[in-house]
Amino acid sequence: MADDLVLPFEVKPLGIRGRVVRLGPVVNDILHRHDYPAPVSALLAEAVALTANLGASLKFAGKFILQTRTDGPVDMVVADYLAPGKLRGYARFDRARVAALAQPRQADLLGKGYLAMTVDQGADMERYQGIVPLDGGDLTGAAQTYFAQSEQIPTSLRLAAGPLLARGQAAEAWRAGAIMVQHLPREGGSSPLPVTSGDAPDGADDQPAEHDGWVKARLLLQTAEAHEMLDPQLTAEDLLYRLYHEDGVTVYPATTLERHCTCSEAGVAEMLRRFPPEDRADMVENGMITVTCEFCSTAYRFAPDALATS
Repeated sequence: MADDLVLPFEVKPLGIRGRVVRLGPVVNDILHRHDYPAPVSALLAEAVALTANLGASLKFAGKFILQTRTDGPVDMVVADYLAPGKLRGYARFDRARVAALAQPRQADLLGKGYLAMTVDQGADMERYQGIVPLDGGDLTGAAQTYFAQSEQIPTSLRLAAGPLLARGQAAEAWRAGAIMVQHLPREGGSSPLPVTSGDAPDGADDQPAEHDGWVKARLLLQTAEAHEMLDPQLTAEDLLYRLYHEDGVTVYPATTLERHCTCSEAGVAEMLRRFPPEDRADMVENGMITVTCEFCSTAYRFAPDALATS
């Protein structure tokens, strides 16, 4: 299988482990449930790919949630991964502000704010959340800052997203990819992270030397082109071989990905019944109450009398 998967791998001589995400029909389905401009689709697709890559590390039946809150034209992006392998996502944006950007970069769309990454282990367990700033940067930079500051693991990341028009297709199909490598050698310590002690004199280099294997691994990762990460004819295994065949790359069983949504007619009805009757009365339009799921765009319609509680 070439699409909609997370493939873990290891390059033992370099002391790195990582994961490759390849998204085809899953991310295309998520995006086409909304009327997003192309730059917003690309941003959300990368967010979903990043969420799949990070969420696949969960070793329990929990949820990984990625969320941005910013002052940019796209003021909110939400994607979550429900283990094992279920994805969803949506973006909230100002259409006029997006259209006003001539050649929008991801940093222009996001603006300034923060990126939050949350691990939800279930109702009986405490949530863990890490927050990093988004100050004119992109998702890749924010995620790498998170790993440097919160996890303190040397990490390098590549994200890509875009539409492809295949022969015989009437419309473009969106694809996304993500590759992450981390220096986690089986023997010995990982590469030290850059530090600033404040004790070194001006102009002195007090940064510790990185492991040669890690330097090689991250430089090779940066050679991965966006078209390679999105090419439906190039499998994740073949892409890893292109990058790391000199040192030998080992792949492990992949996790299959699928689009999902937790909304349901019964769940929405129960939520509406918790509102006071006067608030439900304000929701009525043309004799019905309509609620649309932000993630999947499914519209649920209810007659007011059907929501009355005894």
